[in-house]
This record gives sequence, C-alpha cells and structure tokens, in this order.
Amino acid sequence: MDAANAAPAADSHDLIRVHGARENNLKDVSVEIPKRRLTVFTGVSGSGKSSLVFDTIAAESQRLINETYSAFVQGFMPSLARPEVDVLDGLTTAIIVDQQRMGADPRSTVGTATDAGAMLRILFSRLGTPHLGSPKAFSFNVASISGAGAVTVERAGRQVKERRSFSITGGMCPRCEGRGTVTDLDLTQLYDEGKSLNEGALTVPGYKAGGWNHRLYAESGLMDPDKPIRSYTKRELADFLHREPTRMKIAGINMTYEGLIPRIQRSMLAKDREGMQPHIREFVDRAVTFTVCPDCDGTRLTEAARSSKIAGISIADACAMQISDLAAWVRELTEPSVAPLLDSLRGTLDSFVEIGLGYLSLDRPSGTLSGGEAQRVKMIRHLGSSLTDVTYVFDEPSVGLHPHDVRRMNGLLLRLRDKGNTVLVVEHKPEVIAIADHVVDLGPGAGTAGGTVCYEGDLAGLRAAGTLTGRHLDDRAALKKTVREPTGALEIRGATTHNLRGVDVDIPLGVLTVITGVAGSGKSSLVHGSIPAGEHVVSVDQAPIRGSRRSNPATYTGLLDPIRKAFAKANGVKPALFSANSEGACPNCNGAGVVYTDLAMMAGVATTCEECEGRRFEASVLRYRLGGRDISEVLAMPVAEAAEFFGAGEAHTPAAHRILGRLADVGLGYLTLGQPLTTLSGGERQRLKLATHMADKGGIYVLDEPTTGLHLADVDQLLALLDRLVDSGKSVIVVEHHQAVMAHADWIIDLGPGAGHDGGRIVFEGTPADLVAARSTLTGEHLAEYVGA
Repeated sequence: MDAANAAPAADSHDLIRVHGARENNLKDVSVEIPKRRLTVFTGVSGSGKSSLVFDTIAAESQRLINETYSAFVQGFMPSLARPEVDVLDGLTTAIIVDQQRMGADPRSTVGTATDAGAMLRILFSRLGTPHLGSPKAFSFNVASISGAGAVTVERAGRQVKERRSFSITGGMCPRCEGRGTVTDLDLTQLYDEGKSLNEGALTVPGYKAGGWNHRLYAESGLMDPDKPIRSYTKRELADFLHREPTRMKIAGINMTYEGLIPRIQRSMLAKDREGMQPHIREFVDRAVTFTVCPDCDGTRLTEAARSSKIAGISIADACAMQISDLAAWVRELTEPSVAPLLDSLRGTLDSFVEIGLGYLSLDRPSGTLSGGEAQRVKMIRHLGSSLTDVTYVFDEPSVGLHPHDVRRMNGLLLRLRDKGNTVLVVEHKPEVIAIADHVVDLGPGAGTAGGTVCYEGDLAGLRAAGTLTGRHLDDRAALKKTVREPTGALEIRGATTHNLRGVDVDIPLGVLTVITGVAGSGKSSLVHGSIPAGEHVVSVDQAPIRGSRRSNPATYTGLLDPIRKAFAKANGVKPALFSANSEGACPNCNGAGVVYTDLAMMAGVATTCEECEGRRFEASVLRYRLGGRDISEVLAMPVAEAAEFFGAGEAHTPAAHRILGRLADVGLGYLTLGQPLTTLSGGERQRLKLATHMADKGGIYVLDEPTTGLHLADVDQLLALLDRLVDSGKSVIVVEHHQAVMAHADWIIDLGPGAGHDGGRIVFEGTPADLVAARSTLTGEHLAEYVGA
C-alpha cells in the first residue's frame, strides 16, 4: 500500500496492551485486548480475573482521569496508587459496573439512586394541582424551614436596618424526618414498673443498683427512690423519662441529669449497631421497635406533597407503583410544556423494564437490593448514554439472573458493544461466554497456583485448548436417577411478604430443596420472610463480610484461637503474644506488616515494615516454634498444607484441624491463613461464610445463590458439599438459578410466573424430572434445554 492510501495513525490504536501485570497473585501477565469488542475473562475463583480487569486496567484508567482534576478536587476523591504493571497502553475511559451493594442509607431509594426520582419531582412541581412550589416541595430529603430577622444594609454611606424573612417548602415528613419509619422504645424493656429504683427497677445494661448510672436517678431528689415506678405522679414520671439535660449536684458531685429515654437514645441508639458490644446489641434489638410512621403512612412525605396530584395520582402513589406500571402511566401523559422531561423519564423507566427490573418500585430502599439488582440499577445510567469509545467493565452481570433473564442481559451487553464501546466482562456462565468476541482464560488454579494466562482467543479455540474452563464449558449436570425421601416438612401458610400472594407451601426437610424463579418472582421474600430464623436455621446470604485489612481467614473463622493456644502451650508463654493485634505485634508497624504514608491528595504509599519484614510479629515472638514453624510461617501456609500440619505430629491440634477441614470442603484449600479479607473475591467470601456456619448446630441451612463467583469446575465440588450436608442429616434449602444445582435437587419449588405483581405464586412443586417433563414454566423450559431432554 502506498503512503497516500495508508490508514491514519489514529486508527491503528485498536488494542489495550497490558504488559507485566503483578497485582495480587498475577505473575507478570501480558495480554492484548481488542477494542470495540466484547471480551470475557474466565477462570476459577481466585485465579486473578478481578486483579487483571478491576485492579489493573480499570484502576489505572480511573487514576489517570482523576489526575486531570485540580489538586483541590483530588483532595475529595479516593486516592489511587498506580497498579503493579510495567506497561498499560491504549486505555480508554473505564466505567465500572460492579456488584458492590448500594449504600444502605435509610433515605436512599431506587428513585434517588437513579435520576427517575428527580425527574418525577420536577414533573409534579410543574403539573401537580394544587401547585406547591419548587421540586424541593416533593423531596423527602428537604425539610420545611422558615425564618425572619433584621439585616443591616449599607446604602449611600448610611446603615439601614431591614426586616427580611425566608421560607423553604420541603417535602420531608416532620414526624419521621423522611425515613418512613419511627422508632419507639418499649418501656417494659427499660424498667420493671412494679419495683422502686432502690429495688433495682432499671433493667438497662450498665444501670445496675449502686452504679453511677443508677445513682443519677435514685439520688437526684426528683423522684422517691422507694416508690414503685407505676405509682409516680405525672411530674415524677416526666422528670424520670423525658427531662431535658440539667446541671445539678448529686451525691455531692456536679453532674448533668437527663431523662432516661433521651439518655439511652444518645448513649446507645445513636451508635452503629455493628459496633456495639453483644449484650448492648441484644438489649437494643429487644427494646427498639420500628413502626411505619403514622403521619405519612410510610411514604416519607408531608401531607401537602401527597395532596398535589396529576390525573388523580400523587407522587407517593407514583413512587409506590411497580415501575412497569409507572412507565405506562407516564406514557399516557401528554403535556407539550414538559415534553423533553417526559421523554427523558420514559426512557429511564423503559430501561428499568428492559433490563428486567420492572418489578421494583421507586420507593424501594436501595439497601434492600441484591448485588445483581444493584449492578443492573447502575447499568441503567449507561444504557441511554451518548458516550462511545468507553470501556465498560462488568463483574459477573449474570448474578441473580434466571436463564430467561440472562438472554436479555446478553442483548444489552452486545448493544453497548455495538455502539462502539469496549466491553470487558468477568464471568463464569457458559451462556455469557458464548457471546464473547475474545476470551482470556486465567489459571490454571487459584491463589498462588493461578495468575497466568492459559488461553487467549476465540470461543472455538477455548473449547479445543484443553484448559480447565475449556474442558468444563460443555459440562451438563444430569438429572438424578433417584431422589431422597423427605423426613418432614416446614409448613409456610399465607406468606405475604413483598409480592407473595398468600403463598401456602410445604418445604420438605431432610433433602436438597431448590427454590427458583425469574428475578423478582419472590424467592428471597419466601425464604427470608417466611422461614423463622430460630436456633435451627442457619442462613448464609450474600451480605458482604465486615472486616479490615487486619482481618484474615484465620481470625474470621476462629481458627487463630486454637493455634495461639497450641503455640502458648508448647512454649509455656501466654497466647496474646501470638496475636498481631495484641502483645505480639511488631512495634514499628503495629502488627500491620506494612507502614502507610499518607500523602494527602496523592496516593498513599504502603511499604513493607523494615523491622519485621512484613511478618507482623515482634522478633522475640518468632523464636517460639510449634512443629518446627514459627507463627508467621504458619499464617503463610495455604489451608491444605495447614490441615496436614495440624492433623498429626507434634503440632496436632484437633480444634484447628476441624476448621481447616471445613475450609478445604468449601473449596478454599488454596487460601493462605493470613491473607487479608479485603483481597478475597466475592465468591471466596461467601464460601468462607459457609465454612464458618458449617459448625453451627442448625438443622436447616438456607443458602442464597451459593454458585455466585464459582467456576464451572467448582460447581461439582459445591454439589458434593451440599450432598454431604444432607447426608449428615441436615435440611438444605437453596435459592438458585444455576441449572446444575436445579438438576441435582431432590425437590424444586418454582415461583412466578413473572416478576413483581406478575409473580409471587407457586407455579411448580415437584422433582426436577417432573419439571423437565412438564415444561410448564420458564424454568422448566430452560432446564429441559440444559439437560438435553
């Protein structure tokens, strides 16, 4: 080709090149990813997919964009360090659509998390009758305030005083402050009204007779300490329960007296529930009752905001509607003065329906969405976007989706690609891998056994490549020849949580029961809303594990306690020395293993501690040995090796060996005991939870999508684990979409037929073989297709 016809240099940049990536467990990974194509990253859980896609490519793109802002703005943004990589070339703007749950702020709803709520408020402020004012009048986050006063203005050299007043009309219900619920204290849990203070009437933790909290009331002189509380006068009861803070002398000491209720609200209820001591948390759970706000009926809005209507519908009614119904209502509105607003609102609501979330309502608290739902709500922002040449990064977009919904999701991913974007997807499901233009398979194993690229190329090449993913891509679980007989039944009668329509169902016990149905059909409502959470029920959900970078599998599972005791016993010293959070910690890094240097708005620097060389313990502690290993060497062991180490010989510790056995059972044999929890993938965290709960005494295990984050090869291991649980006499109830788990079940309960108000009914109960034979439901059709029936 001669120089005149050569393609412009600008068109030659059609690859994202990664060279020498070393984040987490990546071992000098080099890949070339085609732009404007759909690339799927596969590999077993823990093989390094997220490290490559999120922690290297997306992280560097975001860091470079953040650097374009002024230092002042960067000071307010999270500071990102440059990933461990030699060369990153051809990056474009990355938009991450991950599965992080949305913030569980009580005032955050689906409407506020997307733009739909803001557009509705503008619509009602323009068209609502009676007219109330600006969009703030329809917002439950804005309180109504007014004020007046004198201001001094300088005019022509003279100071003139003028009276000014202002008022803001907000939509926040004054009673519940826009939360929709009010908290009431159950007074019977605070005191025994039949006793006097001196007889120990107060039952609040820390208010025992003789203590200062008790003396504050008994010796205040405001009430008779020998009179039973039920005999108090109105004045005494008001002073006892509600008095404003007052300085007074009590027992010869100047103290602040305060009524019991405001004191408890300030000292206990204002704290984060998770940070409370267990006995305080137990008291708060007993004493505090959440009830729907009687003034606004749970709508969070003032009476005025609820009285302004468009075509007989108030904003509270609109937000409570199922989004698919709301979209139909908005489509009927024709008002030229707000035509652009209506077009935009219709587009957003239609996106909800298209992505399979038409069953939600705008007033649904965003903290109650599952990880998959939260991810799809975030997608809505990008579906109608005019941006092109953007890199979209998805983390398992098929999570929480029925096979029927996965097809719709595939269509959306292809649409994003066809607009000229690069789409990177971390995924395990063969249905999603099948639509890839390019596949990058990482492995061969997990943890230290992973971190290399096993295959790069198209789907046909992956099948022939003989990698773990390639070999298992066409795996299909067969239906069981025989199913177990139930030993009893858990009766649920008249279940009405969320969209359930008075469901009556008997869940068989002593077998593996799978509850399935399209997203939004009522599965979680049935399981979490109707199965009583007693001492016999162990629930393993997808809520994230709370833990800092100091937490690791050994501390989370309770494994460190028997290990510390074994070390202490063998060396004749106290167990606290073998804790990096206690006496044995290296004094230089306080047991963190790294020293953090904060550089204000620049990325902080973490350097390995020079004194302990990252081992986290004092040098004197590392002299104590057990079975020839010191404590830091034990924490560096993978679970499988540690199970052998504590299983026999000098280090034989049955308590530790039992916990390690459970970790190996759930497929975490490759994790090191001291690996920070913050570096674990979502699937690994859920299995870590499962391992800790396997020791619980419960007879019924409720698992919420345990295949999340699991590679096809690991699903077999999970099924074997579920079988072992059932064979040991447990009842296992699984909420699941994965066809392999359905095929392996003894009993299937299918909800539907659709989502939201089109669901909430039982459409099938029986064995998987019967479901395949009947093909009467969406699940039946997909399962029949899967097993090749």
